[in-house]
Amino acid sequence: MSKHDKIIDSAMEVISEKGFEKTSISEIVKRAGIAQGTFYLYFKTKSSLIPAIANRLLSITLERIKSKDTEGESFWFFLDNLIEETFTITEEHKEVITLCYSGLAIEHSLEKWEAIYEPYYHWMESTLEKAVSRGEIQEQININLTAQFIINMIENTAERYFMTTEHEDTVEMHKKEIFTFIKRSLCKA
Repeated sequence: MSKHDKIIDSAMEVISEKGFEKTSISEIVKRAGIAQGTFYLYFKTKSSLIPAIANRLLSITLERIKSKDTEGESFWFFLDNLIEETFTITEEHKEVITLCYSGLAIEHSLEKWEAIYEPYYHWMESTLEKAVSRGEIQEQININLTAQFIINMIENTAERYFMTTEHEDTVEMHKKEIFTFIKRSLCKA
């Protein structure tokens, strides 16, 4: 693992434990096992970590989903895995996700978010194109927008569940409902 990745992973761990404000750069580099000066080779400030952390979270999501061998499986099998992994990662990293949203909105542009999400969107577009070509979903969808809608709906559902305190339904009910909603939206009429 590179020093850059060690810094990001260590920052995510410490921030999850202590919160962003109480996390110091010295704690991050100590956990990473590197010299404090090395931090500044990669990042100017603690806040400059936020886009890199957001990018790392999306990389983790993609790695986990891609590690499930869904090649040859139906789009619906893939969608179920996508929902499951998104909910799992959101639960594991909810404090860091909240930080990323607030930090990128305040200190960085929303265009940075779009740049971070671009590989994820592109991968989803490719998956949708395959599903269309196999006749699993309707052809007349806008692939680009639909990819963004699906990712955003799943993430929003997971975040609302894990980042709020009141729940009338179980997490499994939320997963089932988002799956059913997306399936109804994409199935051929």
